[in-house]
Amino acid sequence: MVINRKYKNFFSILGKWVISGLIIGIVVGSATTFLLEINDYLGSVREKSGWLIGLLPLGGIILGYIYMNYGKVYFNNTLNDTAELNNLVIDSVHGNKKIPIRLGPIVYFGTFLTVFLGGSTGREGAAVQMGGSVAEAVNRLFKVNLLDTKIYIMSGISAGFGAAFGAPITGAVFGMEMTALGKIKLEAFVPCLVASFVGHFMTTAVWGHKHEEFIIQNVPELSFITFIKVIILAVIFSLLSVLYCQLRHGIQTLSEKLFKKNHMKRAFVGGIIIVVFTLIIGSQDYNGRGLQMLEQSFTGDVPPFAFLAKLVFTAVTLGTGFVGGEAIPLFFMGATLGNTLHIFFDLPISFLAALGLIAVFCGGANTPITAFLLAMEMFDGKGLEYFFIACLVSYIFSGHHGLWPSQQIYEPKSRLYSITNAATIENIEKKKKL
Repeated sequence: MVINRKYKNFFSILGKWVISGLIIGIVVGSATTFLLEINDYLGSVREKSGWLIGLLPLGGIILGYIYMNYGKVYFNNTLNDTAELNNLVIDSVHGNKKIPIRLGPIVYFGTFLTVFLGGSTGREGAAVQMGGSVAEAVNRLFKVNLLDTKIYIMSGISAGFGAAFGAPITGAVFGMEMTALGKIKLEAFVPCLVASFVGHFMTTAVWGHKHEEFIIQNVPELSFITFIKVIILAVIFSLLSVLYCQLRHGIQTLSEKLFKKNHMKRAFVGGIIIVVFTLIIGSQDYNGRGLQMLEQSFTGDVPPFAFLAKLVFTAVTLGTGFVGGEAIPLFFMGATLGNTLHIFFDLPISFLAALGLIAVFCGGANTPITAFLLAMEMFDGKGLEYFFIACLVSYIFSGHHGLWPSQQIYEPKSRLYSITNAATIENIEKKKKL
């Protein structure tokens, strides 16, 4: 009788996880397809209408108004600000805050507006936040207990990431790895895996969206010299991720201080700065997602300082209050820097671009397992030994910096760093300044 009760409880919980993963995957996969298709359309319209960049400051005012008037929600006397984006999702996994259901629609509109008017940003951030928003809706609808609430939010993250990049295995792990350094909550694996695969299936098989493809033409043979080169390159890529994170958060801190957290003023001025930078460069290659140059970095030469231009454009765009994802800009920076470095390291261009794409993302997101799996899914398993080493090196050498200050440090990356357990990246940064 006791054994039957145990099995009944086991299959009851497992069934709930699978069904919830299915629901989250179906909704998030469909919503992510809408995001990808509309983003592609708006991006193509902007490329044909260069004058739209002049409206970016006005777009900043509109976006700021929405966040200031409709983006702040109180639960249990705690402010939950949708302008915190992925940080709010991470805080909700840790139980510190709750995700307002309106987060998804607001970030979708904000991403569309930013991309359409020429802000330098990606899209996966919106997919992850919509995933969290949908998961929160499921939690409320079924009155889920506290432990499963956190698990389902991870599932929403997985569904959004897996659907946005066509990488379901990567998405499943990302939902568990994103929130804390040195800890993966494997209990969430079943719903995360179901949600990610279903989200990916909805995006590709049901709605027929085709993801961008980046192909490695040649992989160098395994050799000691090549491994040494890969390690050196990974260190360089990790430092680029640190430079971006520091500049992006520095601009955000400065703009909030100057304008007393007035989102409208911050984004308006940020829009003006991007317009001026665009006029100075005389090209819109670094506005929007920059997919054309990202793809070109795998096949031919790109401007030698393209990675630096994209870094500045993206840091200003997101640091002054515009919204969108940061993965694609990091892909751009890493791939174009890898392309530039091929003359110094005598390695195939496509291999270096791929290595930079993965290593810079790894250093910024602090997700080495996710980054390695992404390389395997994105590049069909080519060069797995090199990518494995590059992810580990980038993860360690990027230190305790990152895209999301709310990431908790469950365990320091290495004894090389004197970091307190259970701190957050934000706390570490504040201590450094003091």
